[in-house]
Amino acid sequence: MGVAKASLIVVGTAVGLGGVLAYQPPHHSLGLGGGLGGGLKGLGGGTTTPTPTPTPTETASTPTDTPTPTPTPKPKKTKTPTGTATTPPAPKPTTSKKPVKKGPVNGTFTGAVGRAVAPNGVDYGPVQIQIQVVNSKIVAVATLQLPSATAYDQTLNQEAVPILTQETIAASSSEIQGVSGASGTSQGWYDSLVSALAKAKI
Repeated sequence: MGVAKASLIVVGTAVGLGGVLAYQPPHHSLGLGGGLGGGLKGLGGGTTTPTPTPTPTETASTPTDTPTPTPTPKPKKTKTPTGTATTPPAPKPTTSKKPVKKGPVNGTFTGAVGRAVAPNGVDYGPVQIQIQVVNSKIVAVATLQLPSATAYDQTLNQEAVPILTQETIAASSSEIQGVSGASGTSQGWYDSLVSALAKAKI
């Protein structure tokens, strides 16, 4: 009695479980299937590798060379004394000087001492003359010094002096010819004559 009752309970339980399991409402099966499928798909396909957020690239900023400003030199201040004119003075008009006309020269002028030196270098002695000027012309010549150491010198002077005197008065300048044979005396005469004419300014 007890075994039979237990058998019935087991059989009834099995049948009841089978009926419960066999019953599947249409709308729940679709919902579960879709939900599980989607959930599994979401879980299975959900293992997506997260896309790394792009790190912003750092742009290396190269410092630009800023040109150093060149200091502008300050203009120097020049102190101008008060009352000084800033404009240059006007140039003075140039006046041409007219040559002053000299009056006639008159007087007696003594020349420097010359030397009667011969072409061979022999010095016979001093020669000095004096000229008399009237109206800027030589009118007379006086001999102050002549070589006179020897008789030859005295003889030569007597021959050369009149000729030299005549040439001097005729030229009224230093343009004389001299006396042949008395070159030393002629040179000394010429040197003294040039000095006398310079003093007379003629």
